[in-house]
Amino acid sequence: MSSPVNPGRGDDVVMRGGRVLTMAQSSHASALAFSGGRLTAVGSDRDVSARIGPSTRVIELAGRTVMPGMTDGHAHMDREGLKGLLPSVSGCRSIAELVDRLREVAAATPRGQWIVTMPLGEPPEYRWSPEMYAEGRLPDRHDLDRATGDHPLWIRCAWGYWPGAAPLVSVANTAALRLAGVGADTASPSPRLRIEKDAAGEPTGRFYEDSLQPLAEFTIFRLAPHFNEHDRLRTLAASMEAYNRYGTTAVFEGHGAAPELIRAYRSVRAAGKPSVRVRLVFSPGWNQASGEDIRSWVREHARRLGGKGEGDEWLRLEGLFAEPQTHPEDARLRAACAPQTGWAGFRYDCGLPPDKVRVLLEEAARARLRVCAIQTGMADVFIDVAKRVPIDGLRWVVAHPATLDQRQIAGIREHGMVVTTLTGAYIWRRAAATLRRVGKEREDTLCPIRSLLDAGVPVALASDNLPVSLWNTVWHAVSRIDRETGTVIAPGQRISREAALRCATVHGAWLCLDEHERGTLEAGKLADLLVLPEDPLSMPEERLAQVVPDETWVGGRRVFPH
Repeated sequence: MSSPVNPGRGDDVVMRGGRVLTMAQSSHASALAFSGGRLTAVGSDRDVSARIGPSTRVIELAGRTVMPGMTDGHAHMDREGLKGLLPSVSGCRSIAELVDRLREVAAATPRGQWIVTMPLGEPPEYRWSPEMYAEGRLPDRHDLDRATGDHPLWIRCAWGYWPGAAPLVSVANTAALRLAGVGADTASPSPRLRIEKDAAGEPTGRFYEDSLQPLAEFTIFRLAPHFNEHDRLRTLAASMEAYNRYGTTAVFEGHGAAPELIRAYRSVRAAGKPSVRVRLVFSPGWNQASGEDIRSWVREHARRLGGKGEGDEWLRLEGLFAEPQTHPEDARLRAACAPQTGWAGFRYDCGLPPDKVRVLLEEAARARLRVCAIQTGMADVFIDVAKRVPIDGLRWVVAHPATLDQRQIAGIREHGMVVTTLTGAYIWRRAAATLRRVGKEREDTLCPIRSLLDAGVPVALASDNLPVSLWNTVWHAVSRIDRETGTVIAPGQRISREAALRCATVHGAWLCLDEHERGTLEAGKLADLLVLPEDPLSMPEERLAQVVPDETWVGGRRVFPH
């Protein structure tokens, strides 16, 4: 299929001599052309070459593969650039080496200025243990004092979903403890935050948190520097570049975005065309809202957040995030530090008591608003609400469920929901642990992508920023190998490579309400595409996770490499 040629000029770009994986029903093509940011032809070398004009750029693929750009269904993309703002303490094999690293940072930092670093451990997970250092223990305040006594110094904890396990750990020097007002008599603001003390009752400088969402930074270290709106704005371009490098051309942020993050994205869009298409979901802050407060909020926001919401093909804000609250006192402590949200990027007071979650969902359904939620339990809540108030056509999103049984899958299909999967967490890193928890008899319910696809449920793959490449998730979905045991978990849930690529392209576009604009390579659709050095359908399976495109194009513009 093709559109008319401009006889005097030809198309902007013609790619030929390769294999084009269109992800559409007709997938036999070796060339394509695009102009003005949209595909104009996909077909044979002969047919597409006829579109070459005097100003056409011709790219000889020389057997390489072209496929649609990929959509990350749960990206947290903004976090990637933020990591570059903080000094790294990774790679240190001893506390002595860590102290030397911090001493160098201090020498380059004005006296008295806070030094806040990335967490202990190695990226991207930042897992820690005392055995990671030659001394067989973690650093304490005395170690950090050797690095500097002229600066308050704090090694912040990881975002808990990176290591995937508590406790989280952070370490401060004496100057930081003094500014934070932490002494022998200091009580913790939460039972899930422990201020470690030595035999004499004095703080060691170590803080342990039995929560996956940090507490210390929003309470004890509230005076320390936080990520602000300017930080988010100035690092978003770097975040997008990191995702472009691995072929991601669009992201869906279903966990919700706080106003500060929304403003940063809008500033980037106002400055020009970004290199990643972004779909944001609104993260409301409830702060002990009543049922009537919730109903009023839905009425007020239904018009702006309904349908495709506000924005354009590059940036849209649509729908809302909902979840039941856990540990509401901790949530209030974190939310009190607003607008700062740390690594989260979403509001910490977005949770509601279970009865009010149902009020919100039913009101949203009546207002024809899209809702996104995380974890398996919310699938049941969605299904129950849909029995009372129809949600068909709204494409409510169940994000990263660890397990889903056939009853839940049937309900998801019946009510037109979409699922985004965290294969990195629930196949690669924690499948064996989850299987021990739920029992061998429920193995086939673990991240059941095959069952969902067989039922006709759209499934989008998601990185969760751990790490940024969606090619890891493609490999997880195909191989289903568990890292801990090296075995295949739920082999009946394996899917083909083509099915996995459709999840990353076709279904990702469906998730974003963009299926008529992108997701397949067809004339008239947006020129979001990848040029790959090898064919992902035939390359050795073990190399799928390491794929790096030769080129990434968004809207007819090459965004990787620059």
